[in-house]
Amino acid sequence: METVAELLQDTSDKMSNTVKVLKDNFSGLRTGKASPALVDGLQVIYYGVPTRLRDMANISTPEPRLITISPFDPTALPDIVKAILAANLGVTPQSDGRLIRIPIPELSEERRKEIVKVAKRISEEARVAVRNVRRDANDIIKKLQKDSKITEDEREVAFADIQKATDSHISTIDSELKHKESEVMAV
Repeated sequence: METVAELLQDTSDKMSNTVKVLKDNFSGLRTGKASPALVDGLQVIYYGVPTRLRDMANISTPEPRLITISPFDPTALPDIVKAILAANLGVTPQSDGRLIRIPIPELSEERRKEIVKVAKRISEEARVAVRNVRRDANDIIKKLQKDSKITEDEREVAFADIQKATDSHISTIDSELKHKESEVMAV
């Protein structure tokens, strides 16, 4: 890092990436309706190579409670079914030799609460990651000040800016969690 401005930009980018990962993780959490995000990131062992499901099949939701998977190579069907079962998503794939259908069952109240707990755990991990980025940035600022590359006033301004970025990203994480909770608990 050459300048404080570059450090602040890098810190903000890392925090934004953490929020993006959180959103990706939330998209894989099952709600009461079918979503391709539930399965598109699954790794399928295809000819001995782990391959993302979305790279080897068309995934669609023709009905609100049904996901269909149409593999480009029909010989991969058993491998895809095996990967879906191994992922323990709480769904049972049905194969007809050309297409895999995944009916999405109605979520029970107990299962909804379980999913909310998982969402809370994921969001707490994201908060910790943001705080770790803040800590690392603050350590770099302290080192720059110790090496006489910045003044004490610049250090304090940098600390304040880093804290603002942290608060902003944690607020985003909290709002994403609240949105996911309401989405999961909606009957």
